[in-house]
Amino acid sequence: MAGSGGSASSASSPASHQAAPKILLAKPGLVAAGKFHRGAGGGGAEDDSTAALRSRLSSIGSLNLLSESWDFQTDRFLPFLTDNTDFTVVGVIGPPGVGKSTIMNEIYGFDATSPGMLPPFPILSQETRAMAKHCTVGIEPRISSERIILLDTQPVFSSSILSEIIKPDGSSTISVINGESMSAELAYELMNIQLGVLLASICHIMLVVSEGVHDVGMWQLMSTVDLLKHGIPDPSSVTLTHSQGAGLTPVKEKKDTIIEAGKEYMASPIFVHTKLRTQDITLQSSMQLKKALGRYFSSSTFMRSKDHQNPTEEKCCPAMTPSTQNNDLDSALPKLFLIPSKSRDDSPKPLYESYISALWRLRDQVLSMSSPSFSRTVSERDWLKNSAKIWEIIKTSPIIADYYRTLQSSGMFRR
Repeated sequence: MAGSGGSASSASSPASHQAAPKILLAKPGLVAAGKFHRGAGGGGAEDDSTAALRSRLSSIGSLNLLSESWDFQTDRFLPFLTDNTDFTVVGVIGPPGVGKSTIMNEIYGFDATSPGMLPPFPILSQETRAMAKHCTVGIEPRISSERIILLDTQPVFSSSILSEIIKPDGSSTISVINGESMSAELAYELMNIQLGVLLASICHIMLVVSEGVHDVGMWQLMSTVDLLKHGIPDPSSVTLTHSQGAGLTPVKEKKDTIIEAGKEYMASPIFVHTKLRTQDITLQSSMQLKKALGRYFSSSTFMRSKDHQNPTEEKCCPAMTPSTQNNDLDSALPKLFLIPSKSRDDSPKPLYESYISALWRLRDQVLSMSSPSFSRTVSERDWLKNSAKIWEIIKTSPIIADYYRTLQSSGMFRR
């Protein structure tokens, strides 16, 4: 797996107090791998000095992979990619304030001790939180010197995003299904699903983050994603790669692309529950949550068991186990990580595992785990171009369109 041998670090020399801070976006040839500083685990919100530095930084919205009209844009991020074929794509999805960006900064290998350097992904500040706003818009891409492409997504189940797309009459400002007009609530529901389907289609590893042990909203969303992600090819599809110049009309091209995708591809999910209390991460509690996760997804694509048997108590291992455990016992189950709440000084000493060490362990898991491979070898640049085509297939998917009509006729959403 690309990126499993080392860790990324900041590449530029320490900035002076007068110099403007730089976003840690590794551009080919400009960033060299360095030693990862273990003390750099990020917190839940930016401190005042970091927020002040970020306020001086020019907007990086131009790198966003999704435009305000919900279209995929590649031109500005493409120069940061190469023809390298040894890379790994890691995406994250979850509600606001659960620590998605903090986790992505940890995987990137951000060294918070470098003077004047900002994390590659901005973290929700207390001011933004107090204003009921969100930090990430669309899909924010970054790439580390290890050639790990990181995709941080806008929050799901977010009232702040809903408020931005709703018109005075209750309809949506964004058309998400074949240009159809619909209520903002229904449009946002479909936007969350489309984001999940896209990440499951173009990523190697997909982090699904929830808050607390009782929030199963993300489990339900991923179950819907598994239900609707059929006929969507991976970014190495032959049809996607050679569609240009083939003389096919857009409609027939998309139809043939769906038919060509015989083998279903699904990114390997890691379910992460954050902000847990000490009593929620005991051996017994983690075992119960692991069993519940296995049972919930027992019939889903996420269960990669060869014999397709339902998980049993003997197969279900606790999420928190020594590194020497036999991983064969729970290889069929979706991976689960529990992250405790972070105190201001990471104290008092937790009974089982600290916030920082849990982030380290999650990063080590992502960098070392065996993830599904695309059906064919593809370069970073072709991955991005084909991901844009996959996004168009998702937006015109007849399966998702049928699901939309079902929701619309259910009476749950205003018309």
